[in-house]
Amino acid sequence: MVIKIILLVAFFGVMIGVGLYCRRHATDVNGFVLGGRNVGPWLTAFAFGTSYFSAVIFVGYAGQFGWNFGVASTWIGLGNAFIGSLLPWAILGRRTRILTQHLGSRTMPDYFGLRYKSGPMKIIASVIVFLFLIPYTASLFNGLSRLFTMAFPGVDYAVCVIVMAVLTGIYVIVGGYMATAINDFIQGIIMLVGIVATIVAVLSFNGGLMGSLEKVVTQATETGAEGWKFASFLGPDPVFLLFVVILTSLGTWGLPQMVGKFYSIRDEADIKKGTIISTFFAIVVAGGCYFLGGFARAFMTPGAGGKPEGGFDNVIPTMLQNLPEILIAIVLVLVLSASMSTLSSLVLTSSSTITLDFIAPMRKKEMSEKKKMLIMRVFIAFFIILSAIIAIVQAKSNVVFIAQLMGVSWGALSGAFLAPFLFGLYWKRTTRAGCYASFIFGVGMSLVQLVKSLTGFSFGVPFFDDLVFKTSLHSGAIAMLCGLIIVPVVSLLSQKTKPDGVDEMFSCYDKKIEVSQKTSLTDI
Repeated sequence: MVIKIILLVAFFGVMIGVGLYCRRHATDVNGFVLGGRNVGPWLTAFAFGTSYFSAVIFVGYAGQFGWNFGVASTWIGLGNAFIGSLLPWAILGRRTRILTQHLGSRTMPDYFGLRYKSGPMKIIASVIVFLFLIPYTASLFNGLSRLFTMAFPGVDYAVCVIVMAVLTGIYVIVGGYMATAINDFIQGIIMLVGIVATIVAVLSFNGGLMGSLEKVVTQATETGAEGWKFASFLGPDPVFLLFVVILTSLGTWGLPQMVGKFYSIRDEADIKKGTIISTFFAIVVAGGCYFLGGFARAFMTPGAGGKPEGGFDNVIPTMLQNLPEILIAIVLVLVLSASMSTLSSLVLTSSSTITLDFIAPMRKKEMSEKKKMLIMRVFIAFFIILSAIIAIVQAKSNVVFIAQLMGVSWGALSGAFLAPFLFGLYWKRTTRAGCYASFIFGVGMSLVQLVKSLTGFSFGVPFFDDLVFKTSLHSGAIAMLCGLIIVPVVSLLSQKTKPDGVDEMFSCYDKKIEVSQKTSLTDI
C-alpha cells in the first residue's frame, strides 16, 4: 500500500508541476488550444497515442475482445497501429496542418465552417461534438473502477474519480495544450513500460507463451467451445473481428480530439518523425493490450450467457490480481495515465469547441482573447465535473442509458465527421450538402442503435438485426464506411452547394517557399 501511495503521489506531483511550468504557453487562445502550432514530433505523436488508448481499451475492450476472439484479438491492436495511427498521419497529417493554418481554423467544427463557408455547419458540428464527447469522457472513469477496487480494497471508487478529475482539471486549466502534450509524453512512457512488464508477468503464470496458449485451448475446450479457435490466426468470428478493427482503427480519422493533434505540429519534418513514433507507440500499447486480453480464457471460466464471471470488465483485473504489489502499483499508474491523458484531450476539445464554435458566433460583439480563455477554462471544469458525476452515477446504479450512450459516441462522431473532413482536404468539389448528408447519416445510425439497444427493438430483417445494428461496433463501422460513399455521391449531385473560393483555399498546398540547404538537397 505504501508503494502504491508513493507512486501515485509522485505521479500526480509531476502532472501538476508540468501544468504550472506550461502557464507561459497558455497566454492566448492559439497557445492554449494549439500550443502555438509549434509542438515537436515526440510530444505530438505521444499526445495522439495517449488520446487514442485509454482505460476503456486496457480494461474494457482488451478483456471483452480477448475473451471473444482469443489471441486473434491482437489484430485489433495491429489495426489500430497501421490503420488508426500510421495512415492518418500519412494521409491527413500534412494537409490538415497546411489547410487549417491557411484557413485560420483551430477546431474541427471551425474547419467545417471555414472550408465549406457555412456558419450553421460550424454550429451543428459543435453541438454534435458536445453531445457525444461527454458520454465518451465519462466512460474513461469507468475503466478505473475494477482496478482501483482491486488495488485499494475498501476505498470508495468515487474517491478515485474525484481525485483524478480534480488533478486533471488543474493541469489542463493552468497549462492548456502544452501541459496536456508534455504530460501525455510522460504518461505514454509509463504506458509503454507498464504494458511490456505486465505481459511478461502474466504469461509467466502458465509457463510462458506456449504454456499460456495451451491453457487457453484446454480451458475453452473444457467449457464446450472449440478451444483451438481461440489460439488460431483469425479466431472464432473473423467477420465480427473485422468490424471491430474497422471501428476502433478507422474511427480516429474523424474524431476531433485526434485530428486536432495535426493542427499543432511544428513542420513537415516533424510530421514524418511523428508518423514513425506514433505507429511504434500503437504497436506496443494497443498490440500489447489486445494480445494480453487474448489469454483471458486461461484465467477465467464462462458464467451466465457464456460471458466471464463478473463481466468483461473483470477479465483484466482477474489476470492481474496475483501480480507482485510493485507491478500492481505500476499497472494502476498505467491505467491512470491512459485515462488522464485521454480525459485531458477530450475536455480541451470540448471546451474549445463550445467556446469558439458555439458561444462566440452567437454573440453580436466580438469576444476578447481574455474572455475566450476564461470561458474555455470554466467549461473545462464543467465538463470534468459533469463527466465525473455521470461516471459515479453509472458505476453505482448501472443506468442502462448512460452505458449505451457511451457505446455509440465514437461511432456517431466518426460516422458524421470522417468523410467530410477527409474529402474536404483532398477534393475541391465536396459540397455542403454532402457534408450535411454525412452528419445526418452518422448521427442517425448511432441514434437508431441507441434506441434498439435500450428497447430491444427488432427490424425483423436478419441483415439489419444481425449485421448492421447488431452492436454499436457494427453500426459505427458501417456509418463510417457509408460516409465515404455518401459524401462524393451527394456532392456530385449538389454542385450548387459547393462553396466559392475553393481554388484559393487549395492554393496553400502549392505555395512556393524557400528552405535551407540542410533541409533540402539540391544539385549544385
